[in-house]
Amino acid sequence: MQVDELLKPFPIKEFHPFPRALMGPGAHEMIGPEALKMGFKKTLVMTSGLRGTDIVHKIVESLKYHGLEVVVYDKVESNPKDYNVMDAVALYQENKCDSFVSIGGGSSHDACKGARISVAHDGRSVNEFEGFNMSENPNNPPHIAVSTTAGTGSETSWAYVITDTTTDPDNPHKYVAFDDASVASLAVDDPVLYFDCPTDYTAQCGFDVLAHASEPYVSRLDFQPSLGNALHAIKLTEENLRAATWNGQDLAGREGMMYAQYIAAQAFNSGGLGIIHSISHAVSAFYDTHHGLNNAIALPRVWAFNMSASYKKFADIARAMNIDTHGMTDVQAAEAALAASIRLLRDVSIPERFVDVTADSYSKNRLGQGPTKYYEKAKVIKGDKADVERITNHVLGDACTPGNLRECTFETVSPVVEHCMNGDLDDLLG
Repeated sequence: MQVDELLKPFPIKEFHPFPRALMGPGAHEMIGPEALKMGFKKTLVMTSGLRGTDIVHKIVESLKYHGLEVVVYDKVESNPKDYNVMDAVALYQENKCDSFVSIGGGSSHDACKGARISVAHDGRSVNEFEGFNMSENPNNPPHIAVSTTAGTGSETSWAYVITDTTTDPDNPHKYVAFDDASVASLAVDDPVLYFDCPTDYTAQCGFDVLAHASEPYVSRLDFQPSLGNALHAIKLTEENLRAATWNGQDLAGREGMMYAQYIAAQAFNSGGLGIIHSISHAVSAFYDTHHGLNNAIALPRVWAFNMSASYKKFADIARAMNIDTHGMTDVQAAEAALAASIRLLRDVSIPERFVDVTADSYSKNRLGQGPTKYYEKAKVIKGDKADVERITNHVLGDACTPGNLRECTFETVSPVVEHCMNGDLDDLLG
């Protein structure tokens, strides 16, 4: 997809729909009754399996208790692949299901959204729907999205992200599909379900939230209805991520991050993203590393790259991060915001460079795990010149790049990517 084609609709800004939502402690107990109300009879549950928890089992048994037939697809991978989606589609069709429930984080929701689009088009490959509103049939099966992480906000957005492993197996491509027809029918956000989320995963998902909030705030779209949500989500993340990470049973921290991730997604839903996400998509495509981790590593570098285009916007971010900017210039306040983002990253113990990420860096790491031959060979992040070049080229073709505050070319973006790979964060602080 050509980036210049995506710029055309920007002068006319569009507000995209949100689904109805149930939010707060105990909300997940309403899934069965809501499914009945929506006419579900035989539903396909899509999940990663959520190893080490009984969340999926409890929800499946609740659905059965309310009289529904349930089929489970529990093989969704982090950075969901096209084959995950198509395997779920085949299972849905074989069992003559009529609805979907996704349980998990963005991977489960995104794979489910892609599967719904495919089902509505007689099982066509999900990769055919990359782009903006590429589906032709707006009527796809109903979908309840149940979040167990505070990260992507996929349960409330019109976007889903899939890795294409089949078009060119030697060059995987992670793309964003934006489609109003993919919006869930009902979102369920219950902070009680977050209690079992691992410490490192909580931290990484939290930086996905900070990226979702900060990028639309500084986006060149400058979409006014998104700006208030964006700033408030930044504030909530600054105030709650540490508690949610280091004291996972802290209900206030978990609930604060629940709202942060939800309204951050509503901000980017119409307000756009930028190259924090584009870099993350590229690294995920080639190394299958966690999206939130990638965002965390990219975020300070991209903030530093973009600040000179609008110090005032980043000064606003500083105030949202509870920095006392009295007496500071906008430049000083922007630099304080950057320093605060690095402090937050370090406070929740996220690796600082891509080359620091190894097979044992975090609990859900998929480096070198496969199942495709390509990913089995991608065991170490190289960060060399060839790596920087292929990641930069992927960034320039990403659907999030046109929203970035500063203009992006190979010459301007490749140093940012190289610094993400090998640079010292302290270098950004002057």
